[in-house]
Amino acid sequence: MNNFTIRYIFLFIALVILQASVFNNINFMGYINPYIYVIFIAYFPIKKDKRPLFIFLSFLVGLSIDFFSDSGGINAAASLTTAYIRPLFLRSTFGNAYDYQTLKISNTTFPQQTVYLTLLILTHHLILFSLEIFSFTHILLIIKKTLFSGIFSILLSLMLVSLFSNNKTE
Repeated sequence: MNNFTIRYIFLFIALVILQASVFNNINFMGYINPYIYVIFIAYFPIKKDKRPLFIFLSFLVGLSIDFFSDSGGINAAASLTTAYIRPLFLRSTFGNAYDYQTLKISNTTFPQQTVYLTLLILTHHLILFSLEIFSFTHILLIIKKTLFSGIFSILLSLMLVSLFSNNKTE
């Protein structure tokens, strides 16, 4: 096994365990539930030849969360949809660097990473809570849960990513 495989297997397992054991038990005021496993979808390497593997692993990470939280497949659906439309967010956030396959997200600026992560997480949460509530009469509840959980998830994700990033300041 190469370093790439070991690193992303570890990331996959660590995020699923953290989500299932810690973050699924956080519920502030009924609206704030962080979902940090989206980090796996956001930071998986951008290679066109690895796209089928990426789509499958995104589905698998969502399905793993569904298994531990008994949520009936909504995390798998939200993860799969988010992974499928990720190139749209990459192209709109990073532009030519994504188009020419020279992009490495860890080498981009913090504001670019924040915008990218915000778009990805809010989309994931909107899909997740729309499927969970599944009613247009409760659209305000869907938006409220998406915004509050999204902001909390974005902050936690940015802290985790900066804590475990390889970039060391001199």
